[in-house]
Amino acid sequence: MSHHKLLIIGSGPAGYTAAIYAARAGLQPVLLAGMQPGGQLMLTTDVENYPGYKNGVKGPEMMEDFRLQAERFGTEIRYENAVEVDFSQRPFTIKTDGEATLTADAVIVATGASAKWLGLENETRLYGAGVSACAVCDGFFYKGKDAVVVGGGDTAAEESTYLSKLCRQVYLLVRRGEMRASKIMQERVLKTPNLKVLWHTETVDILGENHVEAVRVRNVQTGEITDLPVQAFFVAIGHQPNTEVFKGQLQTDANGYIVTRPGSTYTSVEGVFAAGDVQDHVYRQAVTAAGTGCMAALDAERWLAAQGLH
Repeated sequence: MSHHKLLIIGSGPAGYTAAIYAARAGLQPVLLAGMQPGGQLMLTTDVENYPGYKNGVKGPEMMEDFRLQAERFGTEIRYENAVEVDFSQRPFTIKTDGEATLTADAVIVATGASAKWLGLENETRLYGAGVSACAVCDGFFYKGKDAVVVGGGDTAAEESTYLSKLCRQVYLLVRRGEMRASKIMQERVLKTPNLKVLWHTETVDILGENHVEAVRVRNVQTGEITDLPVQAFFVAIGHQPNTEVFKGQLQTDANGYIVTRPGSTYTSVEGVFAAGDVQDHVYRQAVTAAGTGCMAALDAERWLAAQGLH
């Protein structure tokens, strides 16, 4: 068993940024990066909206830059996952899948959220080659082209209306005969000229050799199969916060996101902080995740100082 001032769980933009700030503050943080470090950006090809990369950057390359910067200031990175936590008493106890037991005076949770997918084989194969789960991130690449959005909630309505400002034609596939989105969002969708809603429609397959060339859809009422010639396929059926290991330990909202005190990264447990997409179901951007990672490190440092632990 080893004891640390600060343990960071998660290695996306939030976790690495927290590590950079914490290490520079002399907290000697340990970061549990998991077996596949880097979070959602490891699955992203071109990132063009993160400040400082004037020519854009590949997602994995950007995460490598973050990692090296965190290590430069003394962050210890362990490629293990947290599988059990006990936040009921201090110091906190964390067990990993590497059979290690660690204790910490403070913890930053930055485990992120994962997009929900349809489960199609070509959805995985063509990810980053026309398949995406973030219109704000990737919509620009399909300016003047045609796109499909799947979903019937507010997220799908927002993604499709956003894309309608960039794309020539957007098809919104709704499996039922109605949307779950709020009334105002539905009105925006239906009033957008180049946004067509295909009711009672589900995705059968995504077609294309090296990039998306068409989406095969089926009308669930008639069984009719149609191929839509498009260059982009956006899945907007929601995200799942990676909070399973924290159930019963931290307060979460109805969708499983960790609840933080407004204007801070403080969770329901003193000494435990949350940053990035694990507590943000609104923005879900690398730059906002990094921002809350900075906040969490500053909150943790000040909290530890107030406790006489730093």
